[in-house]
Amino acid sequence: MRLVVVSAGLSVPSSTRLLADRLAAATAGRAPAAEVQVVELRDLAVEIAHTFTNGFPGRNLSAAFDAVAAADGLIVVTPVFSASYSGLFKSFFDALSVTEADALAAKPVLIGATGGTARHSLVLDHALRPLFAYLKAVVVPTGVYAASEDWGAEGLDGRIERAAGELAALMTRLSTAGKPAGETAGEAAGEPLGEAATEPVGQPSGRPVAEADGIVPFAERLAALRPAG
Repeated sequence: MRLVVVSAGLSVPSSTRLLADRLAAATAGRAPAAEVQVVELRDLAVEIAHTFTNGFPGRNLSAAFDAVAAADGLIVVTPVFSASYSGLFKSFFDALSVTEADALAAKPVLIGATGGTARHSLVLDHALRPLFAYLKAVVVPTGVYAASEDWGAEGLDGRIERAAGELAALMTRLSTAGKPAGETAGEAAGEPLGEAATEPVGQPSGRPVAEADGIVPFAERLAALRPAG
């Protein structure tokens, strides 16, 4: 499985990147087969801007788009600016949707954000979740917001682990959903394919349907509801 992390942190070091790395480590710990790739938007800022003026992405940005589109799961983390996601973060996904409209369709996404105060924690549900719902992604129930006072405090680790568990479970479920089952029910029981049915379709079995399947006929149910006498 491929897990792609999109970090929109601007500084080095960055609390946004730190949260992204911790979410990725927790998810990879629950899905050991996952290959983790980080997309740092800070390094792609110029190419993102040129995409809107030139009409096509540069080489590095195109590679980032390909990684996101091919991912089995996505972790996205942004710093909060003016009570919402950053312009760089939004511009990346705007450019991606213009290049490939359904790049995130049915893709599991874990949303995260960082800010200076806990008062901005609603950014997860008022900005990020609607954005990725519009992009047709499958957003896991738990989002993770980290304010300055959350680092080293009780509670953040638990939210990270819960969100990572939800993402890993969804990635695993969706990655195996398209695989062949391997055996039919008849094969599992040791029956040759096509010989599991003992009675021809549409031919009476010689016993009433209600008796065979334990079904109470509707007329009997209706009669039971009528008042006595």
